[in-house]
Amino acid sequence: MNRESLLSLYRTMQIIRQTEEELARCHQKGLVLGACHTYVGEEAIASGVCAHLTEHDVVFSTHRGHGHALAKGAHPRELMAELFGRQTGLSRGRGGSMHLFSPEIGMMGTSGIVGPCILQACGGGYSFKLMKLPHVAVAFFGDGASNNGAFHEGLNMASIWKLPVLFVCENNQFATEVPNAYASGNPSVGSRGASYGMPSFELDGNDVLEIHRVAGEAIARARAGGGPTLIECKTYRTRAHAEGMGDFTYRTREDVEQWKKRCPIARLRTTNNSDHFDNIDRDVQTMVKESREFAEKSPWPDAASATQHVYCESPSATRPSVVAPRPSREITYSQATHEALSEEMAKNPRIFVMGEGIGVRGGNFKTTDGLFQKYGAERLCDTPICERGFVGLACGAAMTGTRPIIDFMFADFVMDSVGEIVNQIAKMQYMSSGRLKMPVLLRGCIGIGHSAATHHSGSYYAMYANVPGLRVVVPSMPADAKGLLKRALNCDDPVLFLEHREILQVKGPVPDGDYEIEFGKAAVVREGRDITVVALARMVHLTLGVCDELERDGISVEIVDPRTVSPLDTETILQSVAKTGRLLIVDEPPAPCGFAAEIAARIVAEGFDLLDAPIRRLTGAFCPTPYSPPLEAVMVPQPKQIADAIRTLMTE
Repeated sequence: MNRESLLSLYRTMQIIRQTEEELARCHQKGLVLGACHTYVGEEAIASGVCAHLTEHDVVFSTHRGHGHALAKGAHPRELMAELFGRQTGLSRGRGGSMHLFSPEIGMMGTSGIVGPCILQACGGGYSFKLMKLPHVAVAFFGDGASNNGAFHEGLNMASIWKLPVLFVCENNQFATEVPNAYASGNPSVGSRGASYGMPSFELDGNDVLEIHRVAGEAIARARAGGGPTLIECKTYRTRAHAEGMGDFTYRTREDVEQWKKRCPIARLRTTNNSDHFDNIDRDVQTMVKESREFAEKSPWPDAASATQHVYCESPSATRPSVVAPRPSREITYSQATHEALSEEMAKNPRIFVMGEGIGVRGGNFKTTDGLFQKYGAERLCDTPICERGFVGLACGAAMTGTRPIIDFMFADFVMDSVGEIVNQIAKMQYMSSGRLKMPVLLRGCIGIGHSAATHHSGSYYAMYANVPGLRVVVPSMPADAKGLLKRALNCDDPVLFLEHREILQVKGPVPDGDYEIEFGKAAVVREGRDITVVALARMVHLTLGVCDELERDGISVEIVDPRTVSPLDTETILQSVAKTGRLLIVDEPPAPCGFAAEIAARIVAEGFDLLDAPIRRLTGAFCPTPYSPPLEAVMVPQPKQIADAIRTLMTE
């Protein structure tokens, strides 16, 4: 190694060490407001790996990510300001120690949850592969993550698709306070790479020169299309898990002191003589001092900005919504969504679809039928059965410039990935202060029918509507399904697109031409005078089926279909209730804490004086879904029950 590179490695390690030691002092003084997870003792790893990365390469990290951010090029003043909660911080004060974002330099974020960084790095690698870019994604994670399902799913996906990813396990011996030797049936993380068919290495994590050499070879191999590499760096954190935590109930002072003697910075100094080391020390000391002063003087974020960036706030070029009838044809709901997907994939080469059996087979519900032949395996990618894995991958792919679609078949299946949806995908735009977009489309079937039993019948849209950052779409008509899917494929927010399996073959008029339907705009499916019924998906069709009978009995029903659960169009419902004075909400899932309860609460709060009778709800049973048809039938509101509920409410 030439002297310039050696001094650069030393400088990076010193920046990390001195910044971390200053942050520890600041934590003691109360300047650091929350947790502070330092990287002291592990500096060689981030320094040796990141020395090979360009501004186009990306890093995904864990809760102990200060060193990764600094090695990737973040300035200490931005890191300190973030931990002080200031506007000038890496995440503009939204993240603190565990949530550091600087996408401008390829630092794509750190996470307080163990494991997602592994999957997100796979997503970055998939983006680069799809776009034919010679870039690399790096995941830094601790030994604790190697015992997490994300480790298996991520390494397996990277291997089968030969993704340009470097997995770096920083084995500091403890996952929080649990020894790796106790937590792992195979404590040798590096040896596990062979099980996934990838090169793997076990290195001394305090030897920056060896880490630099091996990481350089792995990154060059990834750029050349050689696929992923796993590197385990055995090291030790010489400070507590987090500042202020007790440290000697699970390890001894003697162990810590012994590891301090193996300091990677001292090791580089003693094995390489240079007059420049002392100068670097002084320069870094000055930088850190000035950085702390900068952070202390930086302004607090404006409190008015606290709720900004939950959703994308930049204007997007969208096509007109359907505002008037146009020449149309009768096609099925399924044909309408297929048409939307095929048209958008033709226009945007960054769209790709992942799911089980969505390639040659065309999907369980023919959602991608014939598209594999048009667009190939990279854009119609069959996956292993690893929902958490490919949903987490989608997050990283969206962060790095592509537009993933996850076809999860049934809503029950994607529950395995709920942490990736709720803690990562939904929060990414907010935590990055709007600097990262999240154009992820998650689509699949909901609903009870065909004796599918309890693991193929869930809906869950009320649960997801409780998550800030998600758009939740539940169409009922073919035209709506196409227009809303087109909107989902052209917006920069994550969208959960739920399709009731029992209406996929329902036919309806679908406009010719290119159009979108705006989220948060309900449709009045049928106009009426006497009572408003709000319904979604299949319940719209069941309610429509009893309206003519009720009309003959002198009851005129108006049906409002919200079409999107989040955002919810309360205004259209209020306008209808102002006309009819009565409201019945018909919903397939159970009542407690559900969609029907939310509508009732909003209408009472905003339109109580419009009501001539109490709001009523007709919902599914509060029970898992059984198999046998007579049992299944009582789980869902049936046409007779809907008609009876309307008649009863008309008498109140």
